Amino acid sequence: MAQKATIYKAELSIADMDRHYYEDHNLTIAKHPSETDERMMVRILAFALNAHEHLQFTKGISTDDEPDLWQKSLSDEIELWIELGLPSEKSIRQANGRADKTIVYCYGGNTADAWWEKMEDKTTRFKNLQISNLAQKETKDLAKLASRNMQLQISIQDGDAMVSSEDTTLHITPLKWKDASI
Repeated sequence: MAQKATIYKAELSIADMDRHYYEDHNLTIAKHPSETDERMMVRILAFALNAHEHLQFTKGISTDDEPDLWQKSLSDEIELWIELGLPSEKSIRQANGRADKTIVYCYGGNTADAWWEKMEDKTTRFKNLQISNLAQKETKDLAKLASRNMQLQISIQDGDAMVSSEDTTLHITPLKWKDASI
């Protein structure tokens, strides 16, 4: 019998000084059986870094033709495609063809560094692509905040995120490997 997704609830209070976005979001997150706490929490962080009233989680890990998060216009056009991990060149190309802007959040330490060495030259042609790397220690620490019911305060300033829960505060600094030029 196939395992079912585990449901997590997260109350996010987001204060993004860079974009002047200040909102609370009540999220329901389906954690796929093969997904780690680290990956799930990176999804939540990616949501916070790009928060918008139309940003939503997708089926993600269980489908090949959807990102982890996307933001669609009222006419159902994909404005923002957010992918986590280390996608293939083909996946990046397809995402860029379907969305106005694509963001990839890499994580995984040396594995992510090796992926970027291989991919850097291949991504220069994509003008609407942003790639950021999250330090392995930071994502491992973020994973420790995972619980079935979370209340997180996330402050963003100068691209850095401060994530706070009941008794823990983390500082996360995404390193931009490639910036979108749109």
